[in-house]
Amino acid sequence: MTGDDEVEEASARAGGPYDISEAPAGIAQLDLGALKVPAIEDVEVRVQADNDGKIQQVVLVSNESALQLGVFAAPRSEGIWDEVRAEIRKQLSNDGVAAEEAEGDYGIELRARVRTPDGLTDIRFVGVDGPRWLVRAVYQGAAAIDPSVAPALTECLRNLVVDRGNEAMPVREPLPLHLPKEVAEASASAEEQADSEPVNGDGTAGRKPSPRPRRK
Repeated sequence: MTGDDEVEEASARAGGPYDISEAPAGIAQLDLGALKVPAIEDVEVRVQADNDGKIQQVVLVSNESALQLGVFAAPRSEGIWDEVRAEIRKQLSNDGVAAEEAEGDYGIELRARVRTPDGLTDIRFVGVDGPRWLVRAVYQGAAAIDPSVAPALTECLRNLVVDRGNEAMPVREPLPLHLPKEVAEASASAEEQADSEPVNGDGTAGRKPSPRPRRK
């Protein structure tokens, strides 16, 4: 698939993920760097970040379903989802998990059932090839079987925006994700305040409250 074919395919879809160059205006978003996640009612955005504010994982949660998002560098000339999907299937097979391919809104998906600490869980891998990027979306829970049970997650994926940037990157390298500036600053401020608080003899931070005067 050529780069022009990818753009035409993206335009033919009902929505995104969009490249930053073609994204519609007026969508409220959470800016995570390479990913702009739409702010959708009833969807909780959970991120796992290191001490520098670099995000390691993005998970959207709606009711009993979840959607994990990842975005990676891809070549200009062709998509890489077919190769990535084959590798995921092989890895699942090595782990003793059977996976099957099925046609979905974005082409061929990969579906499986895995064992977790909470029991068996259905998962569905969706790949979207864009201009020099790949979005990998993993549905977990009920939405992995029936997308209609979590329409808010589907809406998030369709309104997702990718900002690839112009920097040269190795193919399949994760694109940089980071906490929004205001969130990172608030987190750093909270840590500094905690470090500067005096510690009481009982191990608690901050000054102990003065005893209340007794009423006569």
